[in-house]
Amino acid sequence: MDLSVIILTYNAKDLLRQCLQSVFASATGFEFEVLVPDNGSTDGAIEMVKAEFPRAKLIENGRNLGFAKGNNVAIKQAAGRYVLLLNPDTTVRLETLDLSIKYMDAHSDVGIMGGKVILPNGQLHEACRRRFPNPANAFLRLFGFRKFSNYNYRNVPVNQEMEVDSVVGAYLLIRKSVIDRIGLLDERFFMYGEDLDWCWRAKAAGFKVMYYPKAELTHYLYGSARFVKFRSVAWAHEAMKIFYRKHYANQHNPLFNALVYLGIGIRMYLVLIINIFRHKKTVH
Repeated sequence: MDLSVIILTYNAKDLLRQCLQSVFASATGFEFEVLVPDNGSTDGAIEMVKAEFPRAKLIENGRNLGFAKGNNVAIKQAAGRYVLLLNPDTTVRLETLDLSIKYMDAHSDVGIMGGKVILPNGQLHEACRRRFPNPANAFLRLFGFRKFSNYNYRNVPVNQEMEVDSVVGAYLLIRKSVIDRIGLLDERFFMYGEDLDWCWRAKAAGFKVMYYPKAELTHYLYGSARFVKFRSVAWAHEAMKIFYRKHYANQHNPLFNALVYLGIGIRMYLVLIINIFRHKKTVH
């Protein structure tokens, strides 16, 4: 088996259908399997997969385990040489899977590869190529100096293949042998941050993380409304704390660490306040 495509889903029936259709329509000469771990959907997604996609292996987790744990259930069952984490709110181009596998086969030093992720408006989803977050670039981004942080490599053309710190979990292709070496996704990350952490561990083990723009897909971002749920904001900022504590805290003194955690908390409340005002404008 060459490729295991894992599509974790939670109440995303219609988007999941589109995603699965695009995967099974993919022009690939490689052998692949599709695993669909479901985190307790109640919108008919389970029944839809059973009825319309009998080739997909449905894994019923029964409840919302989060992104890392939900995917890990499927990763443990994956038979492919490569494992692809794919969001249900994406559609891949016909040639994307084929190009991705060929690229990895030709570059044995690459442990993780991400594709060119395009939003419905045609713009690049910048998270598909980014640097690791740190206190310096987080400060610059928080206070409106994004161009100086270069967190998303904005100075690099979108069609340029390049080594990056991290790709996004919406399309993350990793060698099974790398997983065997660095371990599964860290389940302390309920939502967000687990892709950054996986890329960090892969690079620490000596593997490259590459952005490969010929592997293209569309990301519909079903959570992309201007009003973002409180839980999503909380999960994102909790992920920041976990990532910092895991990879940076031991490099700094307790006072500096306390200031970082305070800054993350302040940022969360600022985001929530801005979100509330956006929601009010949308309502009125």
